[in-house]
Amino acid sequence: MKKNIRTVVKSGFAIFALAFMVSSCSSDDGSVFDTPIDEEQDDTDEETVATLIINDSDSSGDILFAEASGEVSTTVPGRIIYTSTSNQKRLYITQNVSGSGEMPFNNFNIEGKDLTQALKGDGSVDLDGDTQKAIDFTFELPVPDIDNGEIVYHFWTTTGKGDFRDANKRLALGVGTITVKVGNGVNAAAEVRSFTDVKLFAPAADGTTESFFSLLDGTVYKINKGPEFRAFWDFGYYYTTEAYFASTATYDESFGFPVEGLEPGDDEENAASETLNETYFQLSTTNGTGFDGITLSGDLDFVSQSTLQTTGVLAVGDVIEFVDNYGKKGLIKITEIQAGFDNDDYIVFDVKIQP
Repeated sequence: MKKNIRTVVKSGFAIFALAFMVSSCSSDDGSVFDTPIDEEQDDTDEETVATLIINDSDSSGDILFAEASGEVSTTVPGRIIYTSTSNQKRLYITQNVSGSGEMPFNNFNIEGKDLTQALKGDGSVDLDGDTQKAIDFTFELPVPDIDNGEIVYHFWTTTGKGDFRDANKRLALGVGTITVKVGNGVNAAAEVRSFTDVKLFAPAADGTTESFFSLLDGTVYKINKGPEFRAFWDFGYYYTTEAYFASTATYDESFGFPVEGLEPGDDEENAASETLNETYFQLSTTNGTGFDGITLSGDLDFVSQSTLQTTGVLAVGDVIEFVDNYGKKGLIKITEIQAGFDNDDYIVFDVKIQP
């Protein structure tokens, strides 16, 4: 069945989404996402494409918002045309399904080295070094399996390594928004995002232990994973004579033993202006039963931000309130502690956080 697509921009160009134009991502050869500009246009094509246009030297034609409607398990074509007087080095895209929270998006359905070469380590799109002052990309945006609601895609470019949760970090152009409506287009009440049985290990000095946690997607990280992932780290675990959490920003100071790979090195991109995530903690009066009963985002509105970026001594059964670097509120329930600071000593916990 044909997709029904609506947008504020109507165009007669043919869609060549995700064409395999080249096997590399160099400025001379183009990108796997380029919309070819030398192809003969089909003036009879009535299909409408959700298109975003941003030109920092002439904003008169800018289009920051586009809308489309789609059917489940299909895709909707979207196009971005971003023109800058300075270099755009990376493209960041997020997807938010039915208000469940913005997540990094790079599911372009491209196989092999083309996609590998197009993506940076953190999942952003490489814009060919220092040459991308003008990009014209077309994407097929998937419509997930939901009955009613919105799928919101955000697009922005940066002058260096950015942050999927903070579009202002080294922002070049954006943020542009494409909203795909399914059914009646109304989202249900947002549920909390939950992570269970998260295990972090007491840190090793060489950074090889999985000691840091990302509230973005529930992933645990080795500290020496590399600078591309540093923006994902929200807090870490350490054990001295007792168990503690500390925000990434205060981890070295709280732990008292600098861990290799945590702080940006002088040779890293944007090292001088790099920042580490802050997370604020306090012991909650909510017990384990209350934690288990929280299901909706609004159930966490009672959490307030403390001034402390390190917890007190952690014990099994504790429920910890937190507010992350991006203002999201949540709870942590401690379920197991293997006391000690060897590589096989750990803490296990559950998390609920606003989307």
